[in-house]
This record gives sequence, C-alpha cells and structure tokens, in this order.
Amino acid sequence: MATGADSARITAKVQGRDITLDGPLTKDEIRDRIWWWQSAGTGYDDSHKDVITTLGGYYEVSPDPRTPEAERLVELVYDELRPDE
Repeated sequence: MATGADSARITAKVQGRDITLDGPLTKDEIRDRIWWWQSAGTGYDDSHKDVITTLGGYYEVSPDPRTPEAERLVELVYDELRPDE
C-alpha cells in the first residue's frame, strides 16, 4: 500500500543516469535537478531520450529548460511533489 511519502517521489533518467526527486522542492530546485547535466559540463548525447516518470505517466525532458514544455514539466513535478497543498 502506497503512503504519502511514496507518492512524493519522482524518478527520471537523464543522460543515462537515474535521478530521484523527493518533495517538497522549489521550482528552481526541480529545474536544477532535472537539467543538472547542462551545468555539469557533460557532453549531451541525444541518442537516448531523457525521460521523467510521474504519477501521470512518462514525459520526455526537453534539452532546453527554458521552453514552454520544460516549464509545464516543472509545474507538473512541483504539483506532484506537494500532494497535501
């Protein structure tokens, strides 16, 4: 049986590495964690799609965190990590 703590966790595969987002996080923290590879200086390999798994399903992570799609993804993750608000 899932608990509130279980529902406030989102997983992603970014640049072949698994990351976990545990709530609550700010929108900037979410954005930083999802797009960490851009600032880490790792060469972006677009041969594999970066995806994030939420309660609502799987979403592709845009290579650019400033797109409208990226902002919607941040909003979605933010809302899912704060289920009690």
